[in-house]
Amino acid sequence: MFNIKKTLTIAAGVAGAFAFGGAHASADTTTAPSDYVVQSGDTLNKLSAKYGVSVDTIATNNNISNVNLIVVGQHLSFATATKAAATTAQSTTTAATTSTTTTTTTTTSSSATTSTSSASSNSAALNALIARESGGNVNATNGQYYGIGQLSAQARAIYGGNTADYNDQLNAMKAYIAARYGTAENAWAHSQATGWY
Repeated sequence: MFNIKKTLTIAAGVAGAFAFGGAHASADTTTAPSDYVVQSGDTLNKLSAKYGVSVDTIATNNNISNVNLIVVGQHLSFATATKAAATTAQSTTTAATTSTTTTTTTTTSSSATTSTSSASSNSAALNALIARESGGNVNATNGQYYGIGQLSAQARAIYGGNTADYNDQLNAMKAYIAARYGTAENAWAHSQATGWY
């Protein structure tokens, strides 16, 4: 399915993203790498300012639907974003960046887009559950519930996740979700409706 090392909830807030207008860029930019691995404390706004690439461009190029949520260990591609940033530097309008990004995005095949979209939305749902339940803290507790997925002692006995190992807890959470809800999207929908999953 997908591999997440750690989950990081970006608490910059929607207001902060809107304050920057999704297109904040600083004059003190460095050349964006072709493959960047998200580190603890990173936000799309910080990366945008550091590399001179708009938040919207980074989000679009990496299929990020929630600009306030990125994951530690997630790989971000700036390859297309660098071209878009160069276009922006040569042009005085942001419309040029938008059209460059749109052109690049539309070159993907329909089946690849569907599978990426499905995996991306499932990953986003899983990340949202982790953020809501524990904020990514492997030692989070709430009564009998423990870890990133806040699984009960009974669920941990069945699916594992009794250690403080992130991947162990993540695999247990995925197994619980698959058995009870089928997909992380279904679990997230239940959580949204009831406040628990």
